[in-house]
Amino acid sequence: MDRKQFQKGIKDGIPIALGYFAVSFTFGMMAVSGGMGTWQAVLISLTNLTSAGQFAGLDIILAGGSYWEMALTQLIINLRYCLMSFSLAQKLEKGIAGVHRYVVAFGVTDEIFGVSASQEGRLSPWYNYGAMCVAIPGWTLGTLAGAVSGNLLPAFMVSALGIAIYGMFLAVIIPPAKTNRAVLLVVIGAMAVSTLFAAAPGLKKVSSGFVIIITTILVAGIAAYFCPVKEESADES
Repeated sequence: MDRKQFQKGIKDGIPIALGYFAVSFTFGMMAVSGGMGTWQAVLISLTNLTSAGQFAGLDIILAGGSYWEMALTQLIINLRYCLMSFSLAQKLEKGIAGVHRYVVAFGVTDEIFGVSASQEGRLSPWYNYGAMCVAIPGWTLGTLAGAVSGNLLPAFMVSALGIAIYGMFLAVIIPPAKTNRAVLLVVIGAMAVSTLFAAAPGLKKVSSGFVIIITTILVAGIAAYFCPVKEESADES
């Protein structure tokens, strides 16, 4: 066990856990108000760890959708995690056992990937374990709190909790963007492509899941071509 990396992961995971608590609170409230049991909502959050996927899946469940509809929706929305896992697999320390890779892959979320990818040199799986140890309980306990609270909170407060996660995203990308021009250009490029999909008439019909995938591949591919990472720096531990 790499205690130092584990503790660092816990420290970096605390802001993620706080953001997760706020967002999953809303999910718990919506699930219970739609007729689901508290334990069902908590079980979904404990085993899925995907905000967009869970909210989309909740709509399908409450609407009585089919398994095929659920499977296709989750595939499209969460396919980006495959790209993130491929990236982290290349960044992990050499010689890491397969079981560690599987556990790390289970905990891959947008935010955990963001803080993991920003680490210098090779990545220890214990860093991810530390982040997961606080992020997963934050997401699950937030769902529990929301489910128990029901509809006690006013609508404006629920809306405020829903946008808290965007502040967490800013906290993840702003520090490296200040010191690394390539990261800054990637952020700007991703914003530009996302805006294009949201504003262009013909592109508005593309699902949010595919927009994320297309944006990731396009912007990351251009960045990798023009700003490649030297192999020597990648191998540093």
